[in-house]
Amino acid sequence: MVARREISAWRPRVPGVVEVFHAHYTEYAYPMHVHEAWTLLIVDAGAVRYDLDRHEHGTPHDTVSLLPPYVPHNGSPVTEHGFRKRVLYLDLSRLDESLIGPAVDGPDLRDPLLRLRVGQLHTALAEPGDEFEAESRLTLVAERLRGRLRPRLVEETRPDRTLAHRLRELLDARLVDGISLDEAARLLHAHPAHLVRAFGGAFGIAPHQYLMSRRVDRARRLLLEGGRPSEVATTTGFYDQSHLTRHFKRLVGVPPGRYARTGRRD
Repeated sequence: MVARREISAWRPRVPGVVEVFHAHYTEYAYPMHVHEAWTLLIVDAGAVRYDLDRHEHGTPHDTVSLLPPYVPHNGSPVTEHGFRKRVLYLDLSRLDESLIGPAVDGPDLRDPLLRLRVGQLHTALAEPGDEFEAESRLTLVAERLRGRLRPRLVEETRPDRTLAHRLRELLDARLVDGISLDEAARLLHAHPAHLVRAFGGAFGIAPHQYLMSRRVDRARRLLLEGGRPSEVATTTGFYDQSHLTRHFKRLVGVPPGRYARTGRRD
């Protein structure tokens, strides 16, 4: 078998994310090394065997692995077919040093919901323009990781409709310019995770979904008035035309150009 080493890496504009790293390796094995960031790892195909703090671990299907900073580890494929993995490197603003000990004791978490959320987070990080969604999803991922490692650190979040309405008013006011979750939390004097949960509990939709649906709704009106998709994209707060197209097709079922043509009655 030909050795394969395919990687992609980037740093998104999302606070707390040092790097996103995707890789497909067959014969490559990592030597012992350390990171100054948390390593949040999911494996999409194959499996990885690694040593952490002199104990052997592995990544069977649906496992989420969290390797703490400053603790040496290595890594190698379990079979000759190698593995495909997606990794997030998170700084200490997302997970603090008090969790290093619990992570060393139990780095591999069998948690289907956490695995789903990490995958959704990678999807949100894949394209520019979805930083608000990525920040929201990362907040929930970090909260669940803390709950798995130190259950007593996470308290139950009760619905707060007043806070949810205040966040909706803020999103409406910043529809085009956008806002980060951290900034919204500062303005509303609330924890980011509490903001996300309060909004979902009150309205049945995540804050990023609400924001994007409002933008798409406004884009629909402008397209039917004769606006060009490239101009409508910037007018309604999207990163660019492809960003508008991705969300427009998801919510309407057709691309914006095709939607605009249906409104012409010449």
